[in-house]
Amino acid sequence: MYEELAVLALFVFFYSVVARRIEVTVVSGPMVFVLAGFVMGPLVLGWFESEVTSTGLRVVADLTLALVLFIDAAHADLSTLRKHFQIPARMLVIGLPGVIALGFVFAALLFPELTLFEAAILGTMLAATDAALGKAVITNKDVPVRVREGLNVESGLNDGLCVPILFVFIALAEGTATDATAAALTLVAEELGIGLLVGLAMAGAGGPLLRACWNRGWLTEVWVHIAVAALALGAFAIAQSLHGSGYIAAFAGGLLFGSIAGKDRSDVLLVAEADGETLALLTWLGFGAAVIGQYFELFTWQVFAYAALSLTVVRVVPVVLSLTGSGEPAATRLFLGWFGPRGLASVVFAIIVLNTDLPGAPFVAVVVACTVFASLVAHGMSANPLAKRLASIEGGTGQKPK
Repeated sequence: MYEELAVLALFVFFYSVVARRIEVTVVSGPMVFVLAGFVMGPLVLGWFESEVTSTGLRVVADLTLALVLFIDAAHADLSTLRKHFQIPARMLVIGLPGVIALGFVFAALLFPELTLFEAAILGTMLAATDAALGKAVITNKDVPVRVREGLNVESGLNDGLCVPILFVFIALAEGTATDATAAALTLVAEELGIGLLVGLAMAGAGGPLLRACWNRGWLTEVWVHIAVAALALGAFAIAQSLHGSGYIAAFAGGLLFGSIAGKDRSDVLLVAEADGETLALLTWLGFGAAVIGQYFELFTWQVFAYAALSLTVVRVVPVVLSLTGSGEPAATRLFLGWFGPRGLASVVFAIIVLNTDLPGAPFVAVVVACTVFASLVAHGMSANPLAKRLASIEGGTGQKPK
């Protein structure tokens, strides 16, 4: 155990000292850590042995996603979001169902060994986008602020929206759901309602309390940073324990907390952001070792074909159609459609499905692993070049959305 910890700690250290240099290239941190995990995993060096079904990987991925969602939401520019809310609203209300439906169609066509409900499960698992992987775009100042905020809100909310849909399809596949429509509506209402209430209540109470205690000198800067991370994780855990969406709770709580923190939010969130980044990179290393290392030999041409379709046609077409009539230039609609990276949420969904008794669960996990790996490479390498390209197009055309 200590040998593995030593290797891991040294790798994180040496990556940290060159991280800024790497971030300006087409190579991203997640790409480096997945590759490292693969090399150190059972298929190559065998330094790390792990099982994808272990609760450890899911717990780390869940906590990472909760922190990232809370922090990204807290950094959101609410004034810009109010002006351009139609972008994420259209992508979530129109685009997301379209992505799930198209993903289901291609899964049913390419994988006849899956039942229709298992194909629907696969389409849902890969409809959620990753706030952590999208960070390279969301924080890039070359990207217009309305586009960054639109992608941030979409990735923050679609994870929580996909959860009840996923559970409905799992219940239908297992034959335990009697009324699919009623079950879906109930689950969606519970996930959204409980998640929103918990997130807003935690931030609404915790934010002012934190500020009041700070003004009275009851806590130091170190404990402020610890309290922020605890608030984010607490909102996630409470919502999950009440059968709501922890992802929705973390994102909604982050939005309110950022508003309460005001101009001090960057300083207050700094350490929690570092914690989230560290957890994310460790999760990707585990993904490379336990998931890619375990399933790499099972990647067939059909799996690669579905991964390519999922990242392109399945995502881009519904999103572009959902933004038709929004006043956004064609280049911006395509940019929004392309940057839907798959990542932590899909990994968590894969672990959930693997813990069911569905016969197609292992194969579904293989497809998800391949798609997430392809997304890491494709979206990681294209983030900076396409951001600069979009900036030059919008700046050059002078087009302004309505």
